Amino acid sequence: MRSSAMTARVVGSRLRRDKGSVDEGDVMSQQSVRQAARRSALDARAVRRKERADRERRLEALAVAVLTALGERDALVRDAERRAAEALQTMTDDEGLSMREVAEWCGGVALTVREVTRLRQLAHHPPSGSGR
Repeated sequence: MRSSAMTARVVGSRLRRDKGSVDEGDVMSQQSVRQAARRSALDARAVRRKERADRERRLEALAVAVLTALGERDALVRDAERRAAEALQTMTDDEGLSMREVAEWCGGVALTVREVTRLRQLAHHPPSGSGR
């Protein structure tokens, strides 16, 4: 019995030692897996952060393009309305036409008495700035 007890102790000792070394290897491999997963997650976050920054730069540039175009449009509209107002003022003041007659001369449908009145007011009180 003694020899079988000794054999059991030796085998048990080797199993514990082998098991301990397997545990250390498992721990090391688990740490490596965790580190690789962390690196992968950080890399993915960096890619998403760069994509968001690139998108934000594109959107900012597009917003500037939109606002620039609208500002240019508004300037053109103000200039066209100023010229129309000057012509309408000449028609009423110098030619003596009434607002209704001006509207009729200008097609009636395209230019109503209300619009003639609004445009004539521009001649007397031009808008400043963007007109918004």
